[in-house]
Formats: sequence, structure tokens, C-alpha cells
Amino acid sequence: MLPFCGLDNCLVDANGRVRLTQRVVEDFLREGASEIVMYGLPEGCIALYPESVWKRMRAPALNSPEQLGSSFAMRSSMRRFGALTSSETISRQGRITIPELLRDHANLECGAEAVVVGVEIGVEIWEAGRFRKEMESAKQREELKREREFDRELNEI
Repeated sequence: MLPFCGLDNCLVDANGRVRLTQRVVEDFLREGASEIVMYGLPEGCIALYPESVWKRMRAPALNSPEQLGSSFAMRSSMRRFGALTSSETISRQGRITIPELLRDHANLECGAEAVVVGVEIGVEIWEAGRFRKEMESAKQREELKREREFDRELNEI
């Protein structure tokens, strides 16, 4: 089975928790991670990664601390990552509690429908309406890309 693939619907409960499916929990456990890293992505969703994946993703920025003293962009990026990152343990019931700051970032209200989307290295949690808009936008971008490629190929004939 492909890890961290698929799409599941769930609800955000009154305590700001989301119950992950058994398949997703097993994917995290296969990565040796009942402890996960949550990060508020700029797209307006929450990414969940095994800690080992998170460390590999962040290594380039963290391995050049000498740039922090002279780079406004680097400090801004580090600030954003620090503020919108949290760790959490998956409960025995497969639930995670999403901090209020991250719920606000992703527009996830208690009682609202959410979508858990596999992204191969982890999962993303989206507010259902925002996810539908994201998928429609992706479809439009793909259609535009297809048209441009077709036009380019026609010009080469």
C-alpha cells in the first residue's frame, strides 16, 4: 500500500480534535512516529509530518544559522515556521488535538467538516470548502498547462 495517499472526510470535534483513519495512523507508525509535527502551510491548511520527515525538510534552513544575522527573509521564514509549528502525539483512538492558532489558520471550526489528504510524505488537513476550491483551482491550472503544451507542440510542427 502506498503510504500517506488517499482522501478521508472527518469532523473537528468540540475540543478541536480530528480522528485520523486507521490507515493514516498506521502510515505514521510505519515511519516510527506516534509523535507528529503539525505545520500551518501558506495555502491555508495544516500539514502533519513524521518528525523524521520534518527534520529533513527543515535541515537546509537550520544548517545555516550564520545567515540569520544578515537576512530579513531568513528571520521572517524562521519566525513563521516557529509560530505555525507544533508537535502532537496521536492518541490510542487515532485522534490529534489541533491548537487553536492552527485551527484559525486553516479555518477549521469545531463541528466543521474537514478533509484529510495524503501527500506521500504526510497528510494535510483542510476545511472542506477550502479544499474543494483548491481542487478546482488545481484543475484550472492543469487545463491551462495542457493548453499551453498543446499550443507549443503545434508551433513545433
